[in-house]
Amino acid sequence: MTPTKRTEEQMTVFSDHRIELSQLTFQYREAGDPDAPPLILLHGLMYDARDWDEIASFLAEQYHVFALTQRGHGESAWPGVYSFELGCGDLEAFADALALDRFTLIGHSMGARVGCVFAEKWPERIERMVWEDTAPIDVQFPEGSDEVPGAAPFDFAAATSLVHQIHNPDPSWWNDLPKITAPTLIIGGGSTSYTPQKGLAEAARLLPDSRLETIEGAGHLVHRTCPEEYKELLRKFLAENSK
Repeated sequence: MTPTKRTEEQMTVFSDHRIELSQLTFQYREAGDPDAPPLILLHGLMYDARDWDEIASFLAEQYHVFALTQRGHGESAWPGVYSFELGCGDLEAFADALALDRFTLIGHSMGARVGCVFAEKWPERIERMVWEDTAPIDVQFPEGSDEVPGAAPFDFAAATSLVHQIHNPDPSWWNDLPKITAPTLIIGGGSTSYTPQKGLAEAARLLPDSRLETIEGAGHLVHRTCPEEYKELLRKFLAENSK
């Protein structure tokens, strides 16, 4: 009898935790060797930490992985007040609570914007960074996306507030890009994404140490639609920028 092939997610042991940050309760998933270099994953709007499970399983082979469910999503607090700056503060509190002075940061869409704000404010804390299909500029984010099914529960107020901020971005997000010193990989989903790919290219030009890789036809959810290509880009980037 041929044994059933096990997926990376099945082989990886995830543990779920709750943590108090700024008087709010957050949920996060953890995997990997506690002695390995730390890596934080931030999901996109309308998802939660579980969205990263396949990628987290891959990364846990070499990193101590923490996937944070951000405010207004899943089992984390729904306080009714949302902004990318508040998300940045949550990330700071999370890293401080885990005693992570420096870490690798990977974010998708909303999570990458939070990471951008964080890296501009505290560049010394980011070892290396990956942005998936986002740039700190206005995008044509659809009010009703057909890519949402399967997402975790979320506070509609979070979507309303954050989409408004996406359409009215703080100019400093763009102007402060040169402050980011960490090696940065920007991954775009190509012509089928609603994120203007020329914005990704311009962001890559302004960052001191960055490059843009495009997976044509992947759309906005690159890590879901093309996971193997996505993992290969991560493998090369992280290996080239390891210390």
